Amino acid sequence: MLFFECDYAEGAHPAVLERICTTNLEQTAGYGADPYCRQAAALIRTLCASNGDVHFFIGGTQVNTAIITAALRPHQGVLCADSGHINVHETGGVEASGHKVLPLPGRAGKITAAQIAAAHDAHMADTDREHTVQPGMVYLSQPTEYGTLYSLDELCAISNVCRSRGLWLYVDGARMSYGLAAAGNDVQLPDLARLCDAFTLGGTKTGTLFGEALIITAPALQADFRYIMKQRGALLAKGRLLGLQFLALLENSRYLNIAAHANTQALRIAEAFRQKGCDLLYPSPTNQQFPLLTVQQAAALDAHCLFAHWASLPDGRLVTRFCTSWATRSEDVDTLINYIEGL
Repeated sequence: MLFFECDYAEGAHPAVLERICTTNLEQTAGYGADPYCRQAAALIRTLCASNGDVHFFIGGTQVNTAIITAALRPHQGVLCADSGHINVHETGGVEASGHKVLPLPGRAGKITAAQIAAAHDAHMADTDREHTVQPGMVYLSQPTEYGTLYSLDELCAISNVCRSRGLWLYVDGARMSYGLAAAGNDVQLPDLARLCDAFTLGGTKTGTLFGEALIITAPALQADFRYIMKQRGALLAKGRLLGLQFLALLENSRYLNIAAHANTQALRIAEAFRQKGCDLLYPSPTNQQFPLLTVQQAAALDAHCLFAHWASLPDGRLVTRFCTSWATRSEDVDTLINYIEGL
């Protein structure tokens, strides 16, 4: 059985495991106060050309709820695309922390500066606005839930709207590596550090056993943030395990190289579906591809591989997702392509 259901099914990149094993018997301070976390944080700051604070978390939902909680006052909510991860795939984690998610209609998984401005301005123009949730933050994903990317122009426009209206801007980079390595991408880490108040570099979906790195560039969000981490159960006692893994990933351009491999394999799959006459939901340059299949085509592939059944369209076709990872083997993609050709 071939596995194209997600990008975090494998354990960890061998370089990550090697680094953990070779330091296994060392004794260090806990909770991220160890030399490896400090080294990893310094490396991330260098790559981002930023003096921002760097914090390491175990997983994405944990970091999303922590930074949103830190940024918002009790009466405020967070704007995002209706397909945004915090809106559809985190079991109300933001709402459980006391803040409302305020979804906007997305297009190809993205929202625009104009939408954000309109949502904020409509709230402020409402004479009864104190009876409704005030937008206080904007949440984006790079790449989006559909594998699409914000361009630098789009991100600049959103950043300008946020700053002119006093909205925090946070970018969830759970799959950031695949975006950075994508053909045509023009958003780099220093751009994110310059334009956002906080953003993440994902490790869980790019070769770590677990782990996300949060970079906070806004000084007002940096103060006392570790208190919030501790309160939310996010200060890992064996924190060095997070720093070690990010050191292994970020050295020698490994983070981008393994992501580029995944993107290449995903684009091979997308082209095979195109050649077979199957439409793609959106053009994605990253490791997630969304072919539209008939029920019969999906059933035929179900017999040979695992992939996600995303949604049903009015015309009866299914939106499916095929996801590659840093560990996807070329020969497995060859086999999948043979199955696609036989549909």
